[in-house]
Amino acid sequence: MSKRWLPGDPREPTDRMIRVDQAGEFGATRIYGGQLAVMGDRSDQARSIVGMAEQEERHRAFFDRMIAERGVRPTLLQPFWHVAGFALGAATAAIGPEAAMACTVAVETEIDEHYQEQLTRIGDSDPELSDAVARFRDEELEHRDTALGSGAEDAPAYPVLSGVIRLGCRAAIAVAKRI
Repeated sequence: MSKRWLPGDPREPTDRMIRVDQAGEFGATRIYGGQLAVMGDRSDQARSIVGMAEQEERHRAFFDRMIAERGVRPTLLQPFWHVAGFALGAATAAIGPEAAMACTVAVETEIDEHYQEQLTRIGDSDPELSDAVARFRDEELEHRDTALGSGAEDAPAYPVLSGVIRLGCRAAIAVAKRI
């Protein structure tokens, strides 16, 4: 018996990839928005965040276009990511600039692993998607390295903070693939 498709089921694995990537890039723009709302834009860390946020916005715009062109259903949790991303960004920035940078390290570490897994799965089957994911992965690694160079590991309770954020990212990725 063949699999019966239900509303909301992805038609193919790349649909899930595009859905979760768009949700993740949207969440990243919200995290940076929350951080900048608390920090302003005058410190060295805030200026770094502004640059990273601009790249994340470009990534999100690419996946928005892919969703529209390929008819992929976006995540139903967009309103949740809107609030949760901003709250995470604001909370880490309220702790201090090092905690904001620790948030970036944690998120980008998970995104690196996530994008690398996608690149392996895509292979040569979807050059447009794999080229974008590879390019965006490189930029996410630059964000991580910038955050490490900006004192992320000096954040209060860095291992705990980083671990909790990474766990949240893994959960968000898993949920966004389906919902």
